[in-house]
Amino acid sequence: MNSGVRFKLFLMMVLEFFIWGAWLPLIFGYLPSLGFTPSQQSWILNAFPIASIVGMFFSNEWADRKFAAEKFLAFSHLVGGLAILGCGFTKEFTPFFVLMLVHCLLYVPTISITNSIAFANMKDASKEFGIVRMGGTIGWILAAWPFTFIFVNWDAVNAANPQGLVKWLEAVFSNPLTGDAAKAATKWTYIVAGLASLALAGFSFLLPHTPPKKVAAGSAGGQSSAWVQAVQLLKQPFVLVLWLVTLVDSFVHNCYFNWTGTFLGTPKADGGVGIAAPWITPIMSIGQVAEILTMFVLGATLKRLGWRTTMIVGILGHAARFAVYSFVPDSAGAIILIQVLHGICYAFFFATVYIFVDAYFPKDIRSSAQGLFNLQILGIGALIANSICPWLMQSVYTANKVVNFKGLFLVPLFAASAAAVALALFFHPPKTVAASASGGSAPAH
Repeated sequence: MNSGVRFKLFLMMVLEFFIWGAWLPLIFGYLPSLGFTPSQQSWILNAFPIASIVGMFFSNEWADRKFAAEKFLAFSHLVGGLAILGCGFTKEFTPFFVLMLVHCLLYVPTISITNSIAFANMKDASKEFGIVRMGGTIGWILAAWPFTFIFVNWDAVNAANPQGLVKWLEAVFSNPLTGDAAKAATKWTYIVAGLASLALAGFSFLLPHTPPKKVAAGSAGGQSSAWVQAVQLLKQPFVLVLWLVTLVDSFVHNCYFNWTGTFLGTPKADGGVGIAAPWITPIMSIGQVAEILTMFVLGATLKRLGWRTTMIVGILGHAARFAVYSFVPDSAGAIILIQVLHGICYAFFFATVYIFVDAYFPKDIRSSAQGLFNLQILGIGALIANSICPWLMQSVYTANKVVNFKGLFLVPLFAASAAAVALALFFHPPKTVAASASGGSAPAH
């Protein structure tokens, strides 16, 4: 893959994950501030996993068999961008939910499609994908840091009349928005996400042409739908085990996003960390910074450790993070430092799953195969988490308006530990990997 194509794919990933990273971290605290009930919050949060389930059966099929991937990407981000932009201008449940659903129905399939575009233009996915996908990590980080300056009490800064850059920065960082003002400013996360989506819609026409794939001659599925062929691969025990473990890991991953922002922002007197509003998203982005480094070593790690061990390490990263949340909540330093494990959690499990799918699944169904696992990563796992996380935190583990964070975080800690054990015992892919589009060898243990 030449450097020009690599840069385009890298920038595609930057914009793709900037969009998601702009609005996701703060939506969990924003929805209650609009007066939405836990049930209404779950409906809005579940727009994303619902879209993942729908995408598995429709949009990924179109991308595999009917449309050039880059054109599908452009259309999805044009319409989806306008929808998420609208979320910044409404505070009523019905229009907010409809706009979020439209955005998610069009955005979620693009995660699989950007992967497919990247893999289609690589010679050795096990070596090249980590670097390209690192663009998504950088995009998520870039989405977090600008909001440091949005959540600032600019009236107080102007009143202080600081002289010089250093004094100005001191005034900015010492005057965060709080309470209702901070929550109101969250609308900008949707506006920024919408603008980024429109930018990617235009940039899509500069991406390498990735035509739909013809059904492979003599394929087991004949002319059957790509998603049907992908589902049929679940008959193989090692694929089924990984698919089920992916569901659990997705649930744990989404517990992190549901609860971490609130945990960081809750005052220490109430069991939280007491982080000021402008610093919540930057602190949560520390994991993405670590993810960059992890992506650099992913290829070497896979070669040395193999599929199973690499994935187990990724899952145990979740368990370790929630253990720190549960048992040392008084240490802000430890809570902030443990965010670095997010890079291991994502790269060593989810990114490895995507590379595994590219190595083991037939060429003509790869978007649908990616969608099969995104059904768990972005769909069912997220659906379960988004349905019960608001209820667990706001009802089961709350007494006298104070959240029992220790008990709350033990739920994903035990779930992650069980998933790691299951993967160690039951995930045994064959030693020989079928020829893949990557053209390279992949570890089989």
